[in-house]
Amino acid sequence: MAIEYSCCETGFFIRIVIIIALVLFAGLMSGLTLGLMSLSLVDLEVLAKSGTPTDSSHAEKILPVVRKQHLLLCTLLICNAAAMETLPIFLDNLVTAWGAILLSVTLILLFGEIIPQAVCSRYGLAVGAAVAPFVRVLVCICFPVAYPISKLLDFLLGKGHDALFRRDELKTLVDLHGNEAGKGGELTRDETMIIAGALELTEKTASDAMTPISETFAVDVNAKLDRNLKKVILEKGHSRVPVYHEQPRNIIGLVLVKNLLTIHPDDEVPVKRVAIRKIPRVPETMPLYDILNEFQKGHSHMAVVVRQKNDMDKPATATNLDDGSEG
Repeated sequence: MAIEYSCCETGFFIRIVIIIALVLFAGLMSGLTLGLMSLSLVDLEVLAKSGTPTDSSHAEKILPVVRKQHLLLCTLLICNAAAMETLPIFLDNLVTAWGAILLSVTLILLFGEIIPQAVCSRYGLAVGAAVAPFVRVLVCICFPVAYPISKLLDFLLGKGHDALFRRDELKTLVDLHGNEAGKGGELTRDETMIIAGALELTEKTASDAMTPISETFAVDVNAKLDRNLKKVILEKGHSRVPVYHEQPRNIIGLVLVKNLLTIHPDDEVPVKRVAIRKIPRVPETMPLYDILNEFQKGHSHMAVVVRQKNDMDKPATATNLDDGSEG
């Protein structure tokens, strides 16, 4: 009798241990399904390259596991289903059929779904990195069943590669990271404006960034560089000044302000006696990136924007500066 009681008691505790292990295993699979599958490859690659040392280490461990998303998903779901289907079998030997159903549902719902998913949704990166080797073993075990299903999903749904942010989405993301958005961002207002301006550069043309002639300071080619004119030029604070002939719309070139410093105002030297540099003309529909590339060649830092009609040599309608001196 003592031996039979001991065997029954041993079997009872073995079943309890198996039940606990099945619940924990099902919970782990459920949590990993939410935690790992919610991590996009783009986010993981960003963390691996530029995250904190801890996040970077975690991301590098998870990346090889997550790359084949459908295979990972099938593996986790197969293991989760196997654990949940096996649990009532062991409970049935301990309690009645109704009790086994109620107890298994309660255990799976609380310890196999709610708590694991709540934890993994918050600490998915750390949990995923900790169990990455174990997940690899599960992938190998479930490979004969999971691989065909994953290939079918790849064929029907695509391989699920994450796309990068679109331009407008990236601009919105930058705005949210600004420290004025109230979300804890670290980017200053100037930084967000610079990044947003760079993102919008491909969509804008010369007509969007030009300064109208009516708002542009220019000098007549026949004007004399006396004290009054030099004072006005210096007060404007520009590094380059357009030069026109007879009327402001007829821009013929530009002069560098630094070249005027050596001219004595009492000599009243005409502007046309100073070195006048050529100024390029660009159509109003020319993309700003193309204009920036021209500026980077060093030939000029200012351009005249002309209306695109039959004649490209008609009088200029506006100017565009890359250094902001006229903007």
